[in-house]
Amino acid sequence: MASARHGVREAPGGLALVQELLNTRATMHYGADLLLHPDDGQRWLTEALATWSRVSGLPAPTLLISSNDMRSLRRLRTTFENVILAAGKERLDGALPPADVPVSLVPDADGWVRMVPTGRGTRWLASALWAEALLAQQAGLWSRLKLCHNADCRAAFFDTSRNNSGVWHDVSTCGNTANLRAFRERKRLLGGSDPQIGPLQLPGGGRPQLPGGPPQLPGPPGLR
Repeated sequence: MASARHGVREAPGGLALVQELLNTRATMHYGADLLLHPDDGQRWLTEALATWSRVSGLPAPTLLISSNDMRSLRRLRTTFENVILAAGKERLDGALPPADVPVSLVPDADGWVRMVPTGRGTRWLASALWAEALLAQQAGLWSRLKLCHNADCRAAFFDTSRNNSGVWHDVSTCGNTANLRAFRERKRLLGGSDPQIGPLQLPGGGRPQLPGGPPQLPGPPGLR
């Protein structure tokens, strides 16, 4: 599965299908883009739909995808990435496109109305993804599905922190990498390690110092 490559916590229920789509993108050293070649895409989709059917209790069709379908799936993935970013209050260029997919509302034997995906081919998949996004929003779970703040990673993870403050899919990798990068930049500015800039000077020729001694590498921002 795509999310397993990142070692992230899986989103609950059917929301994991959206997370799976997001994690098909190639990132860092976790593997290739699973929506680049039809054979890889077909293997991913077959397994992802089998898992979705098991957790949702709904049947999933057998979808056979072509090269044209792969392009549609990549566009759909980008759309969901933008929706996730918008939910996280990140500024986007332009408005989000409408979902433009149908769903069916079906009462079950217990009198509960269920939202059931409909359509054919990738249209059915889009219907299932948008339905799961809406259900997650109604359940208060949508804001916990996030993209890692490391721009070279962008793995989709489910934030289980108490105050929903997680920003890294893995604090020990992406979190520490970002903190180290920020520390080195502060050190460069304060200590003048860049030979093109030279050391920063205070009036009288002194060198600036951080209060309390030299800068320390900040700890991780908190558990996810």
